[in-house]
Amino acid sequence: MLSRFFWVLIVLAFSAVSSAMPSAVPSAVSSVMPSTMPSTMPSTDTEFTIPRSTVVELQDHKSHRTYPIFIKLPKSYRANPKASYPVIYLLDGSYAFQVVSGVTRFPMNSGVMEQAIIVAISYSKGSKGAASRVRDYTPYHAEDWKLETGKAAHHADFINDTVFTYISNNYRVEGMPRTLVGNSLGGLFSAYVLFTRPNMFSSYIIGSPSVWFCDNAILSEAVVPAKTPVNVYLAVGALERPEYGERQDMVEGAQKLAQKIMQQSEQQINLKFKLIDEATHATTFPTTAIQGLDWLYGSRQKK
Repeated sequence: MLSRFFWVLIVLAFSAVSSAMPSAVPSAVSSVMPSTMPSTMPSTDTEFTIPRSTVVELQDHKSHRTYPIFIKLPKSYRANPKASYPVIYLLDGSYAFQVVSGVTRFPMNSGVMEQAIIVAISYSKGSKGAASRVRDYTPYHAEDWKLETGKAAHHADFINDTVFTYISNNYRVEGMPRTLVGNSLGGLFSAYVLFTRPNMFSSYIIGSPSVWFCDNAILSEAVVPAKTPVNVYLAVGALERPEYGERQDMVEGAQKLAQKIMQQSEQQINLKFKLIDEATHATTFPTTAIQGLDWLYGSRQKK
């Protein structure tokens, strides 16, 4: 029981870090305030904007919750009106959008990584980040958690029915690959989608998955066979162990998840497992994201 309360605190801290990060405002919602500083001083009243980005709000028609969706277009999008692009979908959008936008900017703009549209799904409006992610990213109901749990299937329906539809209706993505990127509880959600509806995405980047949730229930999840090939990049930090301060052995959990993927997913799953040196649960994600995306979209991988 104490362990579960600890992880509730970890979830709350993750959400607090996400909301406390410096605001990188998508360009479509940026604002400029009147200057009150001398012109010789550095400007401090103009918010930083992520290039070619915008925010839309989409409603889940079943729950009536509204989710901000952050969208960033690749540099060549408007200059190549006949080109279609893959889409990288991110969970924990308010955190992951800034990270993935930053780490992919140079490789995509310099031609060493295939350009893609980045779509980040944030937390539902009116909910604290912890409550939203615990509810939406956990596949199973946990009676000893104070926060609502077990709505992962519902959230997957929202992404499939509402988010995919909006993106396909408004952007050139027809027939292009989709990648899901999730970390921690988002990694648990990604594994759940992989097992239950594997071809919802063509590839998955699963970072530091919370396999421990609900007594490792994800390891007993029935697996739906993939009908077409799926690439999976699974990573965890080498220091995500109790001897380095973690209450759960995330390394062991990730290793067991990798074994389940390989044993039960037959020949359609191409898995790459990576143990990231010197990385803790708090620092693993940026490396997981860029290395996973390089494995999937890097130009050297396609030679």
